[in-house]
Amino acid sequence: MFKYIFVLLLSCILVACSGKTPVQPVEPFDAEKSFAKANRHMDEKDYDEARALLLEIKNRDLSKKFGPLAQLRIANSYVQDEEPERGVAEFKQFLEMYPDHKHAPYAQYQIAMVYFHQIESPERGYSGAARALVEFQKLKEDYPRNPYKEQIELRMTRCRNIMGDYEFLVGEFYQKKEAYPAAISRYEYLIKNFPEYKGMAAALLNLGISYKQSGELEKAVTSFNRLSREYPDTPQTVQAKKELSSLKPDKE
Repeated sequence: MFKYIFVLLLSCILVACSGKTPVQPVEPFDAEKSFAKANRHMDEKDYDEARALLLEIKNRDLSKKFGPLAQLRIANSYVQDEEPERGVAEFKQFLEMYPDHKHAPYAQYQIAMVYFHQIESPERGYSGAARALVEFQKLKEDYPRNPYKEQIELRMTRCRNIMGDYEFLVGEFYQKKEAYPAAISRYEYLIKNFPEYKGMAAALLNLGISYKQSGELEKAVTSFNRLSREYPDTPQTVQAKKELSSLKPDKE
């Protein structure tokens, strides 16, 4: 007992003589507090500081509760920081790491929305619409019980119409240049691949006219008749009937 007390006193004397403060024990890492702090940085648009904290959470959270959330917030930070492609990469990394996580549908939805927000006009928005359409379809297939069903359908329709508008404009361009085979190819692609396109009546009319101008009269008649049958109350049908009346008697 005396020996133990002597050793303890000797240790205290040595510490006092050294003039150094005893090292305080390191506090255990608190992922929840760090996550709250990172979110405050996000609110203040201090994305670099937020990402530093989030990365630490990702690497040190032993509970595995805040690690996945940190990965999502890292992805969000890049999107908000106007680096959408890096955001997409981080969302995809989340899906690779946590494919069955409850927030996986959210990550897939955000990927689609990055591309959806790139839609600006028929001339410039085709690639964004095409990529968004693929990602929305993936969301529907991989997560059929996702909470975004109504939004998905509306946005997929928007994407298809943007893509359809682009094909229509290109077809119209070739048609005005009297490059009728190229115009026909575009209109046929549009009609086949975007059957719910909002401008289908105009596409069928232009296709029929392009067929007529290129001498494919039977196909022209077929296109005009389909237009009259499926869109009877449109101005394009009135024009189609005029076009039909100008064709030779041996028409269909």
